[in-house]
Amino acid sequence: MYLRYSFRIEPTPGQCIALARTFGCARVVYNDALAARKSAYTVDKSRIATGVLARRVITEAKRTPERAWLADVSVDALQSSLRDLDAAYENFFASVSGKRRSRRVGLPRFKSKREMRQSVRFSKNGFRLRDNGRLNLAKIGDVRVRWSRPLPSAPSSVTVIKDPSGRYFASFVVQVESEPLVPVTAEVGIDLGLTHYAVLSDGKVIDNPRFLRRAERRLRKAQQALSRKAKGSANRAKARIRVARAHARVADARRNWCHQSASRLVRDNQAVYLEDLAVSGLARTRMAKSVHDAAWGMFRRVLEDKAARVGRHVGVVSRWLPSSQTCSVCWAVGGKKPLQVRTWRCSGCGTGHDRDLNASRVILAAGQAERLNAPGGPVSPGAEKPLQARPVEWGTHSKPQPVTTGRQAGIPLL
Repeated sequence: MYLRYSFRIEPTPGQCIALARTFGCARVVYNDALAARKSAYTVDKSRIATGVLARRVITEAKRTPERAWLADVSVDALQSSLRDLDAAYENFFASVSGKRRSRRVGLPRFKSKREMRQSVRFSKNGFRLRDNGRLNLAKIGDVRVRWSRPLPSAPSSVTVIKDPSGRYFASFVVQVESEPLVPVTAEVGIDLGLTHYAVLSDGKVIDNPRFLRRAERRLRKAQQALSRKAKGSANRAKARIRVARAHARVADARRNWCHQSASRLVRDNQAVYLEDLAVSGLARTRMAKSVHDAAWGMFRRVLEDKAARVGRHVGVVSRWLPSSQTCSVCWAVGGKKPLQVRTWRCSGCGTGHDRDLNASRVILAAGQAERLNAPGGPVSPGAEKPLQARPVEWGTHSKPQPVTTGRQAGIPLL
């Protein structure tokens, strides 16, 4: 499988200028190629081959006075931008044809030079690792890297990223072998929420860290200082960097917490079951800020990636499962319950339930039923396959596999 290892890099002022030049040239080549393809499709609905397009927007463009400065940067970075355009078109056509089962992907759009996040990718021909630990980038030089851990294998590509706060990162794509953990018998169902981030079926509760809420005062002060600066001034540029750094601290803390929490769950349980929440829909409600702060989508993605790497199982049950209405003892389904109802009593067996704990136990039972009934294929002809954890973490050389979701036959009394 392919993984990404990201490290901070510290380019010199001259290298920062060279990187900015490379970012800009890669963006121009991408936009020129996109304009050429759009124009060809408008004229006669034809498609320009990638080789012809590269010759037109890179090789021939360097000989013109308007694009002569393309020769100042690595051609490998320019060719990578064309590969990114090809991938964008492939994703669009796969989405339109139904091969891509995730959210609909639109046509590629032109890149803006005002975008605060910049990135460029180098293949094996555009970079090398020096013996002294420096990263050599074509036509940029040896860049200092803050190595926090060694790379498990030789990288196949590196992506240089500049985030809105002005930090530079090098993201290496490496191939690693899976490292299965010793099998355990424990399995757990998780009910995600806002009051408590997660309630486990074994009774454990994970508190919601609320990183954005805790940093709101600092963010508000930084944003107020930015709004008072004159547009176009140097002080406003400095204030914008301070706001971006404040947001970066919140995002880094949230990402680190998701990785640590997911690692504990995967290490202690052989299987983890979640509910397929409609995060994009919940993010348009009055709870939008809290939903975004919780980052349920990131947590699920990290959990699936870690489980696939160590041989654990992550099951996702249908979002239409009435987990908050079903009794985990007698499986009687009651009526809808408002959010303010946190405890309730089953009308069938009279058992009292905590809303979140009962929901996690129902999710556990539903996930185990789906896994036992359909471990590798449909239960009956025409039934959909259950959702499985992704086999690899997505990287430059791996493509997302189509996944299907649906209610499976064989879930008892649900």
